Formats: sequence, structure tokens, C-alpha cells
Amino acid sequence: MRREDLVEAAAGFFWFAMAGVVGFLVDTGVLYLLKGALGVYVARLFSFLCAAISTWLFNRAVTFRGRESGHSKGKEFGLYLALMLIGGSINYGTFALLVSRLPQVAEFPVLGVAAGSLAGMVVNLLTSRFLLFRFRRA
Repeated sequence: MRREDLVEAAAGFFWFAMAGVVGFLVDTGVLYLLKGALGVYVARLFSFLCAAISTWLFNRAVTFRGRESGHSKGKEFGLYLALMLIGGSINYGTFALLVSRLPQVAEFPVLGVAAGSLAGMVVNLLTSRFLLFRFRRA
């Protein structure tokens, strides 16, 4: 592998992780705003959607700025959301498992959000990079 390719991969991972931080903050903030009214499980569905929107905006503007999907913005977001649902399923499953099994996580759901976010991150990075933003911009 060429040095330039390694640098590009490392930078992409860094910015994807930063998008994840943004998504984590949005996810956690919306979860805590809604959990009293909707319950922790339903609130997490809404918080995940808000996080997906924020990470798509960040990733298309920063992480994959030199790449494109070849689709309109609307279709690109739809595809991004569909791909994120794969990682999101891992994310939510991890969250739900930990909340239901560990009293500490049930008391502090942010711990479940963090564990779920990490569990889904690798899948989301790979699907974003190799399935959606696969074309280099001319």
C-alpha cells in the first residue's frame, strides 16, 4: 500500500470518528430530552435518526469531501440512512442488551449509547466508504 493511501485512510478514519463524536452528542442529547416522555427505547429510535442526519451532513462535508456517491442529495441520504441501519441495528442491539441486563447502564443510559456507538462504528465506516462514497471527485 502506498504512503498516500495510508495517510488518506488514517485521515478518513479520524474524520469519521469525529463525525461519530458529533452523532454521539446528538444521539445522547435527544435521548435524554425524550426519554421521560417516550421511554428509553422509543426515545432512542428518535435520537438515532437525529444522529444519522447529523453524521451524514458531517461526513459528506468533511470525511468524504473528496468522494461522491453519484446520487442526488436526497437519494444519497436515503442510501446513507439504509446503510446506517445496518450499523444501527448492531448499535441498538448492543444498547438494548446492556440496558436490559446491567442495572448501571439502565441507570445511566449514556453508557449503553457509547457501547452501541462503538459496536456499530466499524460497519458504518466500511459501508459508507466502500458502498456509498466510493467514487473520487474529478
